[in-house]
Amino acid sequence: MDLDAELSALAAQEDLPSDLVWRLLRHPAARRSMALRRRDLTEQLIAEIIKLGSARSLAANTSVPADVRARLAEHPEPSVRCGVAASVADEPPGLLARLADDPDPSVRSFLAMNDRLSPELLARLASDPEPSVRSSTIKHWRDAPDWVCRALLTDADPNVRRDSISAYSPPADLLPGLLADPVTRSAAVPYTAPSLELATDPDSAVREATAAHPDLPTGLRDLLAEDPDSFVRNAIAGRPDTPLGLRERIVASMETASLFAEWILSSHRNPHTCPSPAPAPPILTREQAEVLLAKADL
Repeated sequence: MDLDAELSALAAQEDLPSDLVWRLLRHPAARRSMALRRRDLTEQLIAEIIKLGSARSLAANTSVPADVRARLAEHPEPSVRCGVAASVADEPPGLLARLADDPDPSVRSFLAMNDRLSPELLARLASDPEPSVRSSTIKHWRDAPDWVCRALLTDADPNVRRDSISAYSPPADLLPGLLADPVTRSAAVPYTAPSLELATDPDSAVREATAAHPDLPTGLRDLLAEDPDSFVRNAIAGRPDTPLGLRERIVASMETASLFAEWILSSHRNPHTCPSPAPAPPILTREQAEVLLAKADL
């Protein structure tokens, strides 16, 4: 661990003597760690953290008193208000509604991540004039009512429509329009019956979605196994109902197609596993902490 990381870990250590905490304020990385992670920040420490320019990290600390976070919701920097918006409670009452009217769309987008929002506020964000706010709401409001889903699935912005169909099952009466829309066509495929039209669509993403359809007929499966696109053929190779001989033939053709195709295949053969989490940093004694602070000239 490098010195900055060690100081950042020390700044978050519980029961750290207050004089050491104050010394760590002089180190930017340690100060940010302290602002974000400490649960015992005093009013004096909070004031100093804000004065030294780490209000953004402080805004995301849910242990900071509600009145402080309410003040930070009025901070001139949008990034600070974003940190508050994502996790603040409605204290004082009306704070969340005020953030929903923030002039910066990034703040409203972060507010959509807040799990304390009422359905009324979520509906307001789902109809926000900024598309990025509507998209953020979609990603965090998966149980939106039917009227909201319909509005978002037929939104004027293509990115909002694309995000909507990835989050919501489309009503049957909207499906023809979603299939006709190039932006939503591939994502709408799972909600309709596979057809020759879909299996021969000019868009490879539509053909790939068709290849993965659970009700794909044998004839269309065999047709898509010969598709020129490697992702489409890979989808057929990955189906549990694909005969072994056909799967081996697809794999053999892909192995000689390109290095990229080989990478796709190897990722399926050797699934990525996340490394074990790093061990928690050791708890330092005062003497050890003093040595570390001396290294940083603090």
